[in-house]
Amino acid sequence: MRKTEHIGVIGAGSMGAGIAQVAATAGCKVTLFDQQKSAAISALDKLSSILDRLVEKERISNDKRNDILSLITIVDDLNQFHSTDLVIEAIVEDIDIKKKLFSSLESIVPEDCILATNTSSLSVTDLASSCEKSSRFIGIHFFNPAPLMPLVEVIPALQTDSSLVEHTLDLLNSWKKTPVVAKDTPGFIVNRIARPFYGEALRIYEEGMADFKSIDEAIKSIGGFKMGPFELMDFIGNDVNYAVTASVFKAFYYDPRYKPSFTQKQHAEAGWLGRKTGRGYYNYESDLDVKSSISNDQSVEIFERVLVMLINEAVDALFLNIASEKDIELAMMKGVNYPKGLISWGREKGFDWCEQKLDELYNIYHEDRYRCSPLIRKWAAEIKS
Repeated sequence: MRKTEHIGVIGAGSMGAGIAQVAATAGCKVTLFDQQKSAAISALDKLSSILDRLVEKERISNDKRNDILSLITIVDDLNQFHSTDLVIEAIVEDIDIKKKLFSSLESIVPEDCILATNTSSLSVTDLASSCEKSSRFIGIHFFNPAPLMPLVEVIPALQTDSSLVEHTLDLLNSWKKTPVVAKDTPGFIVNRIARPFYGEALRIYEEGMADFKSIDEAIKSIGGFKMGPFELMDFIGNDVNYAVTASVFKAFYYDPRYKPSFTQKQHAEAGWLGRKTGRGYYNYESDLDVKSSISNDQSVEIFERVLVMLINEAVDALFLNIASEKDIELAMMKGVNYPKGLISWGREKGFDWCEQKLDELYNIYHEDRYRCSPLIRKWAAEIKS
């Protein structure tokens, strides 16, 4: 049986540091590397402060705090990864830089060491091709902040040994995470299915149906979402969210369903990135108390339009075997905190209702972004028969 007790983490940004914390909390020895050693030292200082607060809140003991910190070692040389069982990279989303890293790692790590990428949008299969022994390569995509977010997407490359998938799932379960398996396609599960949450909300705004606040309030008050799409984009960062959208759009050969928005592009260009800059779709110094200004009927129309696009994307992901229905439902609830699974929501509303709403939108716009999934049509036909 493969042992996975010594974890290497490359990249000491918020994601890398979070992964290091998760692994150390689970009792693994962690070796943390960053090109800038000062970044790794700073990350460990921040982790120490985080753990101090957890001790104050009595969520962990002081002994546990000390154990976690003692398990993490900062190194300034990749050669220190010579005894690792698993290496996870969490560096810049640049495929050439990542491939160069993995190619150089192969001559350092043990023969049976697992090599993993935390990429959110790049091809795992392409990254695996940089390794001579590509069967040991896999995608392990955590969500930020890694210690708090339960979901982890496990993405086997085309070359990945099938036994490695089960081993990775067992490991993540032992780390008290909720792993799901996704096919290596753009956006995997969450970043693919969630695109209409942002994209359709932006489209509704651009059509002049409602302002940012009114759209957010409609989604939250009727749908029970904890955050509206514009609040969430401001929280994520418009630069990050726009980059993911653009990446998914390009990777899908410019499928209109994933087309980015000029509104978001302009906000990113203006430096209105959201909470981290004090201004995004909201100005965090002045307009947080602005009231929404639309009727209940308009709110329902906005919510249903966004919802049906999300349901369509989730059902289509199932139709195309991106993941199992169970994993699709888990991913959207645990990865982006949706109030319920989207396929279940579709059943609740009725797939005949979904088909009708999508066809109405398509008949208005004649745009392929509103095409109905064949699986929704199949299920709608079964309801009608």
